Amino acid sequence: MADSDRQSDRRKFLREGARVVGALALGGTAGWMGASGGRRDGYVWQIDPDECMACGNCATHCVLDVSAVKAMQCYAMCGMCDLCTGYFDLNHLRLDTAAENQLCPTGAILRELVTEEGGVGRFEYHIDEPKCIGCGKCVKGCAMMNGSLYLQVRHDLCLDCNQCSIAIACPTQAFRRVPADDPYLLKSKARAMLEGKAPDA
Repeated sequence: MADSDRQSDRRKFLREGARVVGALALGGTAGWMGASGGRRDGYVWQIDPDECMACGNCATHCVLDVSAVKAMQCYAMCGMCDLCTGYFDLNHLRLDTAAENQLCPTGAILRELVTEEGGVGRFEYHIDEPKCIGCGKCVKGCAMMNGSLYLQVRHDLCLDCNQCSIAIACPTQAFRRVPADDPYLLKSKARAMLEGKAPDA
């Protein structure tokens, strides 16, 4: 084969190769964009709060710098406790908002006095989501009382990875795919309370 023919074939090969790589790159970008919207297959990743043990893996295994998993508060279940085990470190010094008293490492829980009953304060505990790293310390602490705090994947943050690294690391396999049009889960006890049913034993 003449040198000119070989060069022509080589140029054609490189042009076709560049076209294929470009198409794959565009397809990959489109796929990632679709996945990041959580609508790739009509399902998204979520945590089953009845299976979650608040092990801390959600904070350390997410591909994002700050986890897409955040603590949530089910206000219907919250006891509005003065001594909230989801808020206070067990070795707290005082019942106030001083940092050394708080269980949350980032100060993501806000304690708000709502009313007083018999001289005892009743408090609401709110999650400041941008500060929450999904460590689950508050969830584990709250489980000693009413268990109103729980973890969920926030879909405005989640990239909806095809293989979720948190799901792989989850010791109780609490991560599962749920329909994207109904992406958040409640504890069965909370669901029963909100629906006015007696919770399962």
